[in-house]
Formats: sequence, structure tokens, C-alpha cells
Amino acid sequence: MENRVVITGMGVVSPIGNTIESYWNSLKEGKCGIKVLPEALRLEGTKVHVAGMVTDFSPEPYLETREAKRIARFSQFAIYASKQALEMAKIDMEKEDVDKVGVIIGSGIGALDVIEEEAIKLHEKGARRVSPLFVPMAIANMAAGNVSIYTGAKGVCSTVVTACASGTQSIGEAYRTLKQGINDVIIAGGTEACITPLGIAGFNALTALSIAEDPMKASIPFDKERTGFVLGEGAGILVMETLEHAQKRGAKIIAEIVGYGATGDAYHITKPVPGGEGAAKAMQFALEEAKIRPDEIDYINAHGTSTYYNDLYETMAIQKVFGEETKVAISSSKSMTGHLLGGAGGIEAIVIAKAVEEDFIPPTIGYEHPDEACPLDYVPNVGRSQTVRYALSNSLGFGGHNATIVMKKWEEA
Repeated sequence: MENRVVITGMGVVSPIGNTIESYWNSLKEGKCGIKVLPEALRLEGTKVHVAGMVTDFSPEPYLETREAKRIARFSQFAIYASKQALEMAKIDMEKEDVDKVGVIIGSGIGALDVIEEEAIKLHEKGARRVSPLFVPMAIANMAAGNVSIYTGAKGVCSTVVTACASGTQSIGEAYRTLKQGINDVIIAGGTEACITPLGIAGFNALTALSIAEDPMKASIPFDKERTGFVLGEGAGILVMETLEHAQKRGAKIIAEIVGYGATGDAYHITKPVPGGEGAAKAMQFALEEAKIRPDEIDYINAHGTSTYYNDLYETMAIQKVFGEETKVAISSSKSMTGHLLGGAGGIEAIVIAKAVEEDFIPPTIGYEHPDEACPLDYVPNVGRSQTVRYALSNSLGFGGHNATIVMKKWEEA
């Protein structure tokens, strides 16, 4: 018999709040966390003016200053959000079978800031000046590795690297692992910290980034005047448990995960397949695992990056699954946070968990000019209170990676 899987804790670092309460309240209020870049990141030869920066982060109380210096920013985010999530879940690791507590945390790139800094040292000062901590700080698995070290979790310890689908696939793989009974608890999600000169220059070279100067008009998913995505940073982490384990310890359950779908486009290194076939299949597979019909979904948190093709093809994918004239409520929280790349699926899983818990759908802000090619209900500018029994979240990554998770309002039966 397969296990039911529930969420009992959540933690976040984001451009609009570093606690679940502040993050969720900002989403409900339609608060924009996108900011004008500091001068050091306003690069000659680019037209990038803004980013979803985390400007008020301190790793304390979870890391001492000396320790933090040895841990890259993306890993610091993951440790902070994981510890926060464990506190919400009220998990005492001293009372757990730590061999049954796992960690699956994704990152699209890892410590790009460290890679950039050490490459400059190499070229300017020579090989001897490269830090001995360079590799263990920079590699993408070290968010999961450090969370394991700082929490004592000794179960599965893994990293999913599927670009912008990394966070959602991490949660999906944790769901499957728990469903099979391999672990009792898994700390899962995504983290990223790529707002660096190289990160900005690289995505700018792809012509993927928004060129808007006004932060309020930069990340405008599904709007006809969208020009690209806005780089964001942060982490979103869930504590996921088998229902049996959660009930045995009397945990408060936030939501239940009931479906996961993952596909590959087999098409192009950056563009989604025309028509969104891969994304549609990921949604279909997740719905099939959840054993529900498309019309039972009350809310979709779209990948919604604010790029021309993503928004167009994701809309087409939704129409393939839900029908051309679907009235399902859809919104993109990236309108408020920017795009956290591998961390996006983590903070967006929190959005759908809170949506089913509180019966509220956050808006897509900055939406002013409807696009006739994207004719669905994107919950423009103002969130809405409505019953949300089932919610779905999409993440679509470079390389053609597609991932979808489905959550259900917690019900005993």
C-alpha cells in the first residue's frame, strides 16, 4: 500500500519576505519585490535594469558569521529556509530516526557568485590564490549537502538540476520517495542565487531578460507588452512526511501532495516546444496520479515567466488539458518575485499550499494589456478569495524539462 504524503512545514527566503507569513501576505497584497539594480550590476552592453533581489537577508540565527563565510549564498538560503520549515513542522531531530529523514533540494546553477569570484582571482592573481573552499562552496549539490549537515538528516540526500524545473522536480521526487516508504520525512525544495554580473550578462546574451526600467512593469506575465523575465533569488523549502508519520507525532497538516508529472520536450536547448505539448503531458500525468479530472483543479500557479514564448505555449498547454474555453484561475507569482530559476518551484509550491489552506488565489500583478493569444483568467492585479480544493503548479526549464505538482486541501478521509 502506498503512503499518502503531506506538508507539515515550510520555509522561505524571497524578494517579498523571509518568513512564510510575510511572503504570503505580500503575495495576497500584490506586493512587487522587484528592485532597480545597484550600480555595480548595471553592466555596460546590457539593457537590464532590475532584479528580484533579496536585500534584507541574514543567515542568523541559523548560521554564525564565521560559518556563513564558508558557505555560498544559495546554500545559506537553503539552510535558513529548511531550519524555518523544520521549526514550523515542530520536528525534533533528536526524536527522529535520522536515517529516515532525507533532503532533496534543487538548484539550477549552484554558486555562480563563487565561480565568478574565483575565476577572477585565477586570472588576476594566479592559481595559488584560488580558495580551497571553491569547489565545496560552488557545486550545486551543496545546498542539499549543507542542509543535511546542519539538520542531521541522514536519509536520501540528493539534488535535482533541471534548470527552472529543479525545485518542482525535487518536491516531486521527494513525494515519490515518501509514497514508496523509503523515507518518513524529506526536506525538499529549491534554491538559487544568480544575480551576479555573469548571471545578468549570460541571460542578457540570450535576450531572455526584461529590458523594462520600471520595476512595476518588468515582470508582467501574460501581458501583451512583456519583454522577458526578471532574475530573482531565494529559496523555498517544504517539510514533507508520510501521513502515518505526521499523524503519529500529532503534526499540523498544511496540505497534501497528490500528484506529480515530469516530461522532456526533446526539442530545443532554450525554447519550449511549440504548442506546449511537454508541459501539457506533465500536467496530464500529475492529474492522473492524483486521480482527478481537470475540472477539479481550482487554481494553477503558472510557470508564467513573462517571456513571449513561455507564456504563449504554457497557455496553449493549459488549454490542451483544461479546454480552450477553460475558466480555471491562473496566476504567476513571478510577477512579484521575478524568476528564481531552480528556486522558483520551491517558493511556488508554498503558494499553492497556502492557496488550498486559506482559500485564496494571489494575483498576477502588472497586468494591463491583454494578449489575444493568451485569453485565459490570469487573476489580474487583485487576488481573490474562493474555495481552492485542488491546486497545481508548473515549472518549465531550459533543456525542455517540464514538471507539475498537484496539492489538495487537507482532509482526513
